[in-house]
Amino acid sequence: MPPSAFDPVRLAERVAPWLLPAGDDSDVVVSSRVRFARNVEGFPFVTKLTDERAGELSERLRPALQQFEVAGRMHWVDIASSNDVLRFLLRERHLVSRDLAPSEGERAAKPGRAVAFSDDERLSVMVCEEDHLRIQSMEAGLHLQEAWERAVALDRELEARVPYAANAQYGYLTACPTNVGTGMRASVMLHLPALALVPSEIEKIFTAASRTGLAVRGLYGEGSKAYGDFYQISNQITLGRSEEALLAELSELVPAVLAFERSVRAELLRSRRAELTDRVTRALGLVRSSRAMTTDAALAHLSSLRLGHLLGLCDQVDLRTLALLRVQIHKAHLQVRTYREVGNALVEPTERDRMRAELLRRSLT
Repeated sequence: MPPSAFDPVRLAERVAPWLLPAGDDSDVVVSSRVRFARNVEGFPFVTKLTDERAGELSERLRPALQQFEVAGRMHWVDIASSNDVLRFLLRERHLVSRDLAPSEGERAAKPGRAVAFSDDERLSVMVCEEDHLRIQSMEAGLHLQEAWERAVALDRELEARVPYAANAQYGYLTACPTNVGTGMRASVMLHLPALALVPSEIEKIFTAASRTGLAVRGLYGEGSKAYGDFYQISNQITLGRSEEALLAELSELVPAVLAFERSVRAELLRSRRAELTDRVTRALGLVRSSRAMTTDAALAHLSSLRLGHLLGLCDQVDLRTLALLRVQIHKAHLQVRTYREVGNALVEPTERDRMRAELLRRSLT
């Protein structure tokens, strides 16, 4: 079956299913992710890969990825031939990393770099990022098992078509030693606005995670900030552990974090209700009246509104709309939705701030 046509405008207008509220724990858990790092036998690691070999590898992997249909038809996007707007659009949707799709101002994207992703965006594969293959599976809410099973399905099908670089003693071989072994990273994205309001409490989460071999990162993973009070908790160790054991370790910690966040929310509602109400009311007023707004400010206000909705302090917003806006307020989404095309260059920041404020007013008034 031929691959479906990729429509950036359609992508920018919708919210990915894995970002929608789902499950009993969706008040805190936004999504679950499982990622595999793999390399193809017979090709040097990406750091030693020539442009010619990178192109050869990419063309070898492309038909195998486009024929996979576990999570819907697969789209293929060549990063080297994409402009800044499209690269940022894919980054904002968590389909690619900054390393795979840098902006032209950061550095040039090398030949052979590409991404394949399913129409429902639950499954994506970065080609020639840090490793030859970065298989990523996403699921809404606390559903690590489902995300893992989908990633395994693609991993096994690819391994049957292209031999992986592996060692009988160490497992899968990767460019970074921290990924050797299973090559797996499992993570959950959490919304922790109450803990973020009490710095001493959220530090306890960081400490508990590090003691159990887990890491706490920001909204876009390693090296990113916790914009909008969103944090990712993931495993750090891959060598000497089975995939099932790594999933179990993460699954054991997450319920404790959920309980901690909920208890702090309840305490804040009891002892600082007036302050919380004022915070939510001001956030709603600002998103409904501002004529310009930065991304950071918008994410902070949306976080306050999400907390207000969950605590019964604001019934004028819903979680689905907030989830959609959390993605669409970013620069590439704003531009693609406004102009109905992927232009060659990003508009000026002041114009984006105006467009962002207009979107928020229109969506939340």
